[in-house]
This record gives sequence, C-alpha cells and structure tokens, in this order.
Amino acid sequence: MKRLLFLLHRWLGIVLCVFFAMWFCSGMVMMYVGYPKLTDAERLQHLPPLPAGTPLLAPQEALARASVSGPFSDLRLAVASAGTPVYLVQPTASKATIVIDARSGRRVMVTDAQRAIASATAYAGPGVATHYLDMIDEDAFTHTRSLDRHRPLHRVQLDDDAHTLLYISGRTGEVVRDASRSERLWNYAGAWIHWLYPFRGGMLDRYWADIVNWSAIAGKVMVLAGATVGIQRWRFTRPYRSGSRSPYPGALMRWHHIGGLLFAVIATTWIFSGLMSMNPWRVFTSSASQLRMSVIEQGALQPSALDAAPEALLSTASGDVRELRWIRVLGKTMVLAQPPAGKPLLLDGRSAQTAAIDVNALLSAARGLLPAPLVEVETLNAYDFYYYSRDEHSMTSGSIKPLPVLRLAFNDAQASWIYLDPHTGMVVSRCDRLQRWSRWLFSLLHSWDWLPLVERRPLWDGVLILFSLGGVVMSLTGIVIGWRRLGRKLGA
Repeated sequence: MKRLLFLLHRWLGIVLCVFFAMWFCSGMVMMYVGYPKLTDAERLQHLPPLPAGTPLLAPQEALARASVSGPFSDLRLAVASAGTPVYLVQPTASKATIVIDARSGRRVMVTDAQRAIASATAYAGPGVATHYLDMIDEDAFTHTRSLDRHRPLHRVQLDDDAHTLLYISGRTGEVVRDASRSERLWNYAGAWIHWLYPFRGGMLDRYWADIVNWSAIAGKVMVLAGATVGIQRWRFTRPYRSGSRSPYPGALMRWHHIGGLLFAVIATTWIFSGLMSMNPWRVFTSSASQLRMSVIEQGALQPSALDAAPEALLSTASGDVRELRWIRVLGKTMVLAQPPAGKPLLLDGRSAQTAAIDVNALLSAARGLLPAPLVEVETLNAYDFYYYSRDEHSMTSGSIKPLPVLRLAFNDAQASWIYLDPHTGMVVSRCDRLQRWSRWLFSLLHSWDWLPLVERRPLWDGVLILFSLGGVVMSLTGIVIGWRRLGRKLGA
C-alpha cells in the first residue's frame, strides 16, 4: 500500500505540480485583479444622465408605435444604446430584449458598427476617442454564459488612460463588459489561467468542465497520497541519524517534505473548494420551487398602466437620474429612478409622485412566495454570512446588495431564505440549504469570505499570501524533483 502511495504521488505530481504552482500564483493575482466584468455600480456610473426637460415618449406611446404588446417582465429607460434614450423591453413571453427609441418610437432592429461606436462614446464620456475593432462571438475575456443573450459582441477600443476595451451587445447596443489594459494583461496570469480558460472557446470547449473537475480530483489524490507518505516518514519521537526528523539528506527533498506537511491541509482545502466552485455533477443545483412573484407584483406590467411621461418622472426625481425602471409592487405600477450611486427613488407610475412601500402589506404578500409556512422574518441592517458584498473585482461581486433588507425563512423541504428589499419591494437574493452549503464549501474555503477577516485587511491579504507562497514552494520543489526523476527514467 505504501508503495502504491509513493507511485501515485510521484507520477501524478510530475504533471500536476505544474498546475498547482500555476493555481497558487494565479490565485494571488486574483486577490487584486479579477476577471473583467461590468458591475451594476460601474454600469450606472457610466450611463449618461437621462435628459430632464427633453420631450420623450411615454412608454405606452413608444410601445404602441413599435407595435410591441405586453405583458412585460422588465422595462427600462436609459441612454444605454448609441448614446440616445431608449426603452429596453423584456416581454414576459420572450427572452429577447426589444430596443425602442424613446424619441421616435422606432424599433431598433440591428446594432451595427456605427451604433456600437456611439454607445462606446456615450460610455466613455467627452474627449475620449474610440476605435472600432471587430465583432466577435467570444474571446478570452467573455467566457461567461451571462453574455450569451448579447452575442455577437462588438469590440471598441477607448483612448483613455486605462486603454479600456469595451464589449457592446450585438442585440441591444448596450455596453456589457469593460476591460482595461491592466486587467487584460494581469488576467493572463490570473483568472484566465486559474480557471484553465486556454481550454475554452476551441475544440476542447465542450470538455472544459470535465478537464477542470478531473484535474482537481487527481490533484486531491496526489496531495492526500503525499501527505500520507510524508507523515509516515516523519520522525515524531526520535530523529534520524542526521539529526533531522525528515529522512531526506538533500535540501530540495527536505523542503518538499516539510512544505508538504505544513501546507497539505491548505492545498487539499483549496483543491476541494475549487472543485465545488464548478458545481460538479450539479450537486448544488436546487430543486426548490420557483418563487411566486405574482403574490408581490399582483399583476404584470401592461401598456395601459405605462402612461406617465418621463419628463414628469424626472422632474419629481429632480436629480442626476441614470435609469428609470418600471416594476409592479402590491398591485401598483412603480418606477425606480436610479442615480449614479445609492438607492433609487421610488415613484408612483401613474401620478409620477414619490411613493413608499407598505412594509406590513409587503410581508403579508411575501408569505405566498413559496408553498410553505413563513417561520421567521428578520430585518438585517448589516450583512450576514450568506448575504454580503465583496470588492468589485472579486468573483462573487457584481450586483448591488442594499441594506437594510428583510430576511424571510420558509419551512419548505429546502429550508429556503429570501432576502427582500423593503424600499423597492423586490427580491434581492434567495438561498436554500444546498446554496448555503455551497457558500461554506466554496466561498468560505476558497476565497476565505469570512467577514471578520475580509473586513480586517491587510490581515486577510497576509494570511492568504502566506499560505499561497507555502503552496508555491511545495509545488516548485515537486516540479524539480519530479522532472529530475523523469529525466533519469528516460535516460536509463
């Protein structure tokens, strides 16, 4: 058995130690530079202000001119496509977003290069030159399923200080991703290599998930085999003749032995949690019931209730509004007037006056979100272990997590929790038992998303860098030892 462990560790290590060194080094890069994304906060900051006082068609009229009928699951007004105010409409019966010019009511059918440049110019602001590059389906910085509904993507280069590359939706004309030159360069040493993205986008794309999963499993076997052998060969009571508790006379082997013993637990934890990030074989895919949003909406968005003029809504908001979004709450049509940062102002969709949510009525309606008893309601004024915010570049960031928030616990088979924004009446997040397990087994173990530690930087940085460097030493010594052994075998 011991011989088998030796062989497993030795021959798996010859290949996998290269992956380990790569994962440890790229993980340190990802602590500071994440995979490019366009967060909600970035998107709002770069949207031009909606022009107050400029005549714009009311949604009802714009939809009628474009021959678009309801009901709708989403309706937004923003200067989001080609630098002009447009309605972005999501019909309930379709996944495609319809773009309607808010001035003419003309339906925008195609996003060409000229429109993509106009969108990029509006995003960049005055004085920044733009250069159209090409149209692509997918590249090194767009390997994400969330962009599928926007493909193909236009690429436009900005002449700003950051040398930002913009990706424009070929469907709606919106900017959907930005990547500075620094992000792009560091990503080749960070997320791109950490997630084995060289296997994405080509002939091996369909096997990418299997390659990642089985590499992690093989790596775990290698580390556990090595740790077992390392413990067996370590003298806990009396040292070897050399005076060392490690039997290896050479410095390289001794460093690998000691480093493996010190960092085997960390390496195993990171390999396992990295595997969990892939949701292997859908182990975290929930069978929980769909939320019954109709109990809160109490009716869908219909053209007949969308007659409030944007000028009136913007006049009431009286500020820098970047987006108007129509929603349904407790049987009423409401509008969220979103500034570039902070909470949106809630407006009545018919009178265009400020409005407020009746929290008691909201909670009463929310009892029907799931076919199970609501057993606990708690108002959170601070983040909890499952609802929290991370730095924008981190993997789990992107969406805005408002506070305070209502946490509703249901007594269903999946022990579901729902986080409800009392200011807008919208569901912000939900998690059930499996998703909470994923939080423990991936986010906590892999990124160390433990708020008392994350909130005390640079302590978080120091701990992760120390453990990562230990893993690098363990991996690099393993590479040298393994390849020397392989060289001797091949030369024999």
